[in-house]
Amino acid sequence: MQTFPAFFPLAGRRVVVAGEGEGADAKLRLLAGSPATIERVTGDVALAPGAYAGAALAFIASADTGFCTAAAGAARAAGTPVNVVDHPELSDFHTPAIIDRDQVVAAIGTAGAAPIVAALIRAELEAKLPAGIGRLVELFGKLRDETRAAFPDLAQRRAFLRAMISGAVAEAADADDAAQAERLMREALGRGATAEGKVWLIETPSARDLLSLRAARVLAEADLLVLSDGVAVDVVVLARRDASRRPLAETDAAFLAREAAEGRQTAVIAGSEALTALALALGADAPHHWLAAAPGA
Repeated sequence: MQTFPAFFPLAGRRVVVAGEGEGADAKLRLLAGSPATIERVTGDVALAPGAYAGAALAFIASADTGFCTAAAGAARAAGTPVNVVDHPELSDFHTPAIIDRDQVVAAIGTAGAAPIVAALIRAELEAKLPAGIGRLVELFGKLRDETRAAFPDLAQRRAFLRAMISGAVAEAADADDAAQAERLMREALGRGATAEGKVWLIETPSARDLLSLRAARVLAEADLLVLSDGVAVDVVVLARRDASRRPLAETDAAFLAREAAEGRQTAVIAGSEALTALALALGADAPHHWLAAAPGA
């Protein structure tokens, strides 16, 4: 990872856009829907540190490289992180391609090397994200305390929210019916049903692109990863960074059944022979699903 992604809260903050031309205009359009106070500065004013005092971020754009260099120096003198359009070497941070769903913001960056690639990836992801995902996240935030009280165990809470994302609550949010989404989620919290755990048996692929989309999603959601020897690093990297991991050699069916009973999602990545033995041992003791490797794996 050559750059570290981070999100800056904008509510109640001030952002300065310095310079003129399409680059500056584009930054103004980008920030227009944010809760920040946006200030445009040009000319000699943009070359004084005072123009950036107290600002959370500064964006600089100009066809004049000398202006960009001087303005970036002024912003840094004021202690403000700066991005200079088309000049990654002058920038403290890079502007990624952004997917904006209100509460949900996704950013794709290329360390300033190839913004067009980030834009193409963004277009692919835009088509996959439901329109109501931001409203759903807003609801999750509103009911955070109630959800924690109903599901104090983190794995149980994740499993419950996972069910909300794929059920009637999400459908109501996607239909822009916030009241219905909240009513349904409150009803689900009131029932206090135990979140269902599962064991996912994933055949080891020889390369990441032979992993099914469903298997990739399971890896992204799993609370625990059980790995056989030789699983490719580029497959494991698809899992959540905070997911627990343990070797297959130290794991048996009884352990997996207990994890499922406690509402956890476990992904076991191994060869077909090892998975067959596990499936037979699990039997009816735990819900499990086999995800085969793609043809050619």
